[in-house]
Amino acid sequence: MAALDDAVALCSSLGHDLVETELPGLTAEVGAAIGTVFVTASAWIVEYWSRRLDRAPSDGDLEPLTRAYWERGRRVSAAAYLLAIEDCQRFARVVARWLNGIDLWLTPTLSMPPAMIGEMTSTADDPLRALRAGGATVAYAGVVANLTGNPAMSVPLWWNDTGLPIGVHFLGRYGDEATLLRLAGQLESARPWAHRRPPLAS
Repeated sequence: MAALDDAVALCSSLGHDLVETELPGLTAEVGAAIGTVFVTASAWIVEYWSRRLDRAPSDGDLEPLTRAYWERGRRVSAAAYLLAIEDCQRFARVVARWLNGIDLWLTPTLSMPPAMIGEMTSTADDPLRALRAGGATVAYAGVVANLTGNPAMSVPLWWNDTGLPIGVHFLGRYGDEATLLRLAGQLESARPWAHRRPPLAS
């Protein structure tokens, strides 16, 4: 939230008008559709490579979470998949109408700083551990961009006390990459970040 507040202040100082608003249409039905599409896409990827390699994946080929997604995705019916796609498309149209009156939507990139290595690792005994640990972290605007196809960018304008870049996320109108690129150039001129590097553990 500190990164978001900082970005709001910076954009305001550069002459942008900012209004507080909420994303419409992200219902529980859409959330369920996201899950359905994700597991079926995972199943498709595994099945594609199984066909290409002419063999099923062995025990060591897939991470536990991927294997769990594959197994779930194989059980989704064609009808359920198509209904989920329809729900996602309906949501994309809601977002498109909403963005007609807004140039860009600004949010945090993630809900918390990046997790430590190993925090989002699944095990064979607990294959959904990574999903539980990381799901809330990434349930932000990037998911909306993935669903709708809208252009988006994460910009490292703010750094926390431990030296990690904390991004803010801008979602643009469909097909309007130009506005994002112009804003990125303006923000980088106002607060350059190319020279900054996070500290690396040895």
